[in-house]
Amino acid sequence: MKKDLTSEAVSRFYDAVLCLDTPEECRMFFADICTPNELLSISQRYHVAALLHEGKTYKEISTITQASTTTISRVNRLLQNSQSGIDITFRRMDQRKREEHNDD
Repeated sequence: MKKDLTSEAVSRFYDAVLCLDTPEECRMFFADICTPNELLSISQRYHVAALLHEGKTYKEISTITQASTTTISRVNRLLQNSQSGIDITFRRMDQRKREEHNDD
C-alpha cells in the first residue's frame, strides 16, 4: 500500500477529527479507530514531545515514558521545525492556559 498522506481518505480522517468537540468524543473516536497499541504509541510520542517542550533531558523522558532514545530523537527532530503540528498544539494549549489563568 502506497503511503499517500495527501489522499482523500486521509483528508476525510482529518475532517472527522475536526468534528469532535470534547475530550470524551476524542476518546471514544480514537478507541474505535485505533488498536490499544496504536493509541498507546501515539500517546507516548505526544508525551515525549510535551516533555521535550518542557525542557526535559532524553534520560528523564526515557525514564518517565519508557520511550527509546530513537523515538525521543525522532520526536525532537520534528519539534525543531517551528511550524510542526505538534508545536502548533503546544502554542495553542499554552495560550488557553494563559487565558484560563487570566480569567481567575
